[in-house]
Amino acid sequence: MNFEQLSALRPDLAFIAHWVGTGKQVLDLGCGDGVMLDYLQTDKQCSGYGIEIDDDKIPECVQRGVSVIQRDLEAGLAIFADNSFDTVLCLSALQMMKNVEGVLRDISRVGRDAIVSFPNFAYWPHRIALLRGRMPVSKSLPYEWYDTPNLRCATIKDFEELANEVGLEVIECVALQDGHPVSFLPNWRGSLAVFRLRKK
Repeated sequence: MNFEQLSALRPDLAFIAHWVGTGKQVLDLGCGDGVMLDYLQTDKQCSGYGIEIDDDKIPECVQRGVSVIQRDLEAGLAIFADNSFDTVLCLSALQMMKNVEGVLRDISRVGRDAIVSFPNFAYWPHRIALLRGRMPVSKSLPYEWYDTPNLRCATIKDFEELANEVGLEVIECVALQDGHPVSFLPNWRGSLAVFRLRKK
């Protein structure tokens, strides 16, 4: 997979990929169909593993040549030693975790750096929906309240505080809208929050 293909398929991942250095050892938590690791292996000569729980996604990872481990992230990352990876990715998966703090502590333990993304609950259409007395439904939160896999709702400011509590320093934070960075009022205008983190 090349950069143009990744950009067309997932513009958010294309933006995030520039934060991962060439030849790095990468762990992708909640890797889905493996498209990100496929790109990083092909274009940036990275190596590593994906972790995914969904039965349907495992064969897609294998077809892409991605080394994938079927595992529930809630079970922890004890299978990996401290500092096993240069970069740990957790992209649009953290909001589905019951124990967000525990997952972040594991990320901090096994990786030197981390990149985390999640739907920004403070995005202005979400706020408008709440003012109207409804739970938000949007491109970044596409489910109804009764069938959503998302267990947690967070804003950019909420996550900054938690990252500091678990020993992760925020190196960079970007709000994305349709894969493009938002500089003016990012907590209002960005639907996806992306954090680049480093162990303190």
